[in-house]
Amino acid sequence: MEFIFHQKGDVKIAELTDKTMCIENVEDAVDLLGNADYQGARRVIVQQQQLHPDFFVLRTGMAGEILQKFSNYRMQLAIVGDFKNVESKSLRDFIRESNRQGRIFFVSSIDKALDALSG
Repeated sequence: MEFIFHQKGDVKIAELTDKTMCIENVEDAVDLLGNADYQGARRVIVQQQQLHPDFFVLRTGMAGEILQKFSNYRMQLAIVGDFKNVESKSLRDFIRESNRQGRIFFVSSIDKALDALSG
């Protein structure tokens, strides 16, 4: 698992850079959390394509399970991707509510992810 680290003030943010990594299940997410935490980062950035497509199909429960792990471990997550044209109303609502709560962010760029996670 490969990361680059960003420092914003006293906040260390891990960005998953491993292009071959795909978070396919809860165990993969826990490995991601553990690796980032071990290296001193309590905030993580992943790209939309690094998450299995089932993550974005809410009825699978995958997003809920993975995001619950982030909540349990008190870690923040930013998912970088193109979410402007999401067709599913439930996914749009989920994204909006996640962004509002301030623990999980769906953003369009690394810069926006860094801003969200360092605030």
